[in-house]
Amino acid sequence: MSTLLAALRSIAFYILFYVGAVPLIAVSVFVLPFAGPFRAVVMAWGNYHRFLAQYVLGIRRVIVGTPPPPGVLVAIKHESFYEAIDLPHYLQLPVVFAKSELFWIPVWGQAARRYGLVEVKRDQGAKALRAMVSAARAASATGRPLAIFPEGTRVPHGQQPGLQAGFAGLYKLLGLPVVPVAVNSGALYHRWWKRPGTVTIQYGEIIPPGLPREEIEARVHSAINALNGTEA
Repeated sequence: MSTLLAALRSIAFYILFYVGAVPLIAVSVFVLPFAGPFRAVVMAWGNYHRFLAQYVLGIRRVIVGTPPPPGVLVAIKHESFYEAIDLPHYLQLPVVFAKSELFWIPVWGQAARRYGLVEVKRDQGAKALRAMVSAARAASATGRPLAIFPEGTRVPHGQQPGLQAGFAGLYKLLGLPVVPVAVNSGALYHRWWKRPGTVTIQYGEIIPPGLPREEIEARVHSAINALNGTEA
C-alpha cells in the first residue's frame, strides 16, 4: 500500500511540476536579457519545487548549521536533483561550477550564463583553467558564494566516491576557504517513486585555504559524507 501511495504521489508531483514549469520557462525566456528578473524566476522555480516536494511528496527540508559567509567555495554532496534545484535558496543565488556540455543545450546554455554559472571545460588545458578561475574570482567579488559538486556528478545514497581531481587544483588557485555541505536527499528523492521524509542539508565547519592537497581532499570528503548512510 505504501509503494502504491508513493507512486501516486510521485505521478501527481511530476504532472504538477512539469505543467507548472511551462509558464515559468516562458517568463524566463522573456526576461532572459535582464539578470535580476531572470534570477527572480529561478528563485520562483525553486519555491514551486519545494512547495510540491513538501505538500505532494511529503518531503520537507531541514538545514543544520550556519550558512556560509560571502567569499567562500562551497563543496556540496550531490545525491539528487533536489539539492540542485533548491541550491539558489539555501546558498542565496550561488555561482555554480557546471560541466561545459550543459552550456551546449539551446536556450538552457544562455540561461546558465545569465544566471552566472561558471563553465568547466575538462581536459582543455591551462588556458581554459585560467579562464574558469578568472570568471570564478569575478563572481566571488560580487558577494555571491561559489558552489561546486566535488564528486562531479550525482552519487547514489550510501556511496562515497573520491573527489574529482580538479577540485584540489581549483581550491589552490582560488585561495578561498571551503565550506563542505552534507546532503542525504538520495534516500528519498533519487528514484522514480519518491518517498516522504526529511532531507537534511548540513553545513560543515569552514576549512581554511592553503592546505596540502591530501588534507583538503580528506577533510572535504569526510564532511560532505557526514550524512551518508543516514536514512532521511
